[in-house]
Amino acid sequence: MASQRIVTDLWRGGIKLKRKRSYIIFLSILALLLSSGLAGCNKEKTQETVVPAEPGMRTVVDMAGREVSVPKQIKKVFSTNPPGTILLYTMDPELLIAWNYYLGEAERKFILPQYHELPNLGGWMAKTTCNTEELLKIGPDLILYMGDINDMSKSQADDIQKQVNIPVVMVNGDLTKMDETYDFTGKLLNMEKQAELLGSYCRETVKQVQAKSKNIAEDKRVRVYYAEGASGLETDPCGSRHTEVLDMVGGVNVADVIAKGERGMTQVSHEQVLLWNPDLIICWGQCFKEIFSDSKWQNIKAVQDQKVYMVPSGPFNWFDRPPSVNRILGLKWLGNLLYPEVYAYDIAKETREFYQKFYHYDLTDEDITFLLKDSGGK
Repeated sequence: MASQRIVTDLWRGGIKLKRKRSYIIFLSILALLLSSGLAGCNKEKTQETVVPAEPGMRTVVDMAGREVSVPKQIKKVFSTNPPGTILLYTMDPELLIAWNYYLGEAERKFILPQYHELPNLGGWMAKTTCNTEELLKIGPDLILYMGDINDMSKSQADDIQKQVNIPVVMVNGDLTKMDETYDFTGKLLNMEKQAELLGSYCRETVKQVQAKSKNIAEDKRVRVYYAEGASGLETDPCGSRHTEVLDMVGGVNVADVIAKGERGMTQVSHEQVLLWNPDLIICWGQCFKEIFSDSKWQNIKAVQDQKVYMVPSGPFNWFDRPPSVNRILGLKWLGNLLYPEVYAYDIAKETREFYQKFYHYDLTDEDITFLLKDSGGK
């Protein structure tokens, strides 16, 4: 009986042991299945949280180092200011949706007629504000911001982008960086061929001017006053964006004044100009006739020597305002005016080439005469 009980107990213990092992195995399998299911759920959840790139968009890093999501195909563009608008016009006028100001007679004369009636939406420059209501109705693919690259301009570009919910791309407005600006803009707009044509012209011109200016002896440099405003008694100093052309060609800016913000145009007096007594005066605005008719100017050397010249303008000023690619031709004009033996350019020929390349316009002989009148250009 004892032996039979022992056998029975062992048999029952074995059954319990087998059941216990089976239960452990069952729990292990269940745990494995649950963990796999949870992993699958987590994976599915992770995939759901990944935001895919919006169809038709791409990310670019602009010339200020900002990452901006822009359409792959860009057909309509607005610029925050005139420099950017000019850049766009030179690339392809069809890109433009609006101007930043109403076109005057000089602009209309050389801008292709089909773009005369584009609306004026203003922009974000100086005291000018953009008509954002009309801008949003037109709905450009992006907004181009051309100018200085610094923390303040980057902050403004970010603010504009938040304000209108349209991508804002920044490009460099530095005269010596125009080739790089065209290179970037060509890639942005999928117009590399046109960008290379214009960028290479800018690069070669700047390279030539920088090389030639080094050959001008200090004692041979021409002292120049830049006359602005209706009376000619507003100006900008050396180092200003508004006198960059004069600085580059090797002229001496006589205006010893403090730069006056973004707009520039520091007020001066006749007495100050007389003390500076420049060798030559270049004029922007209506002051050309004023200088010759007002007796207060007659004791200044440049006036006595009849060396007072108008900056060529049309469709855009060659020297300044707006400070865009139009100044590239201004380098050749002013260099030739100040140092014809150093900058031995045929200005009429250079003008024809520039207008054809950049403004899509074939000049007539009458156009050349109109543009170079009172400018000293030949």
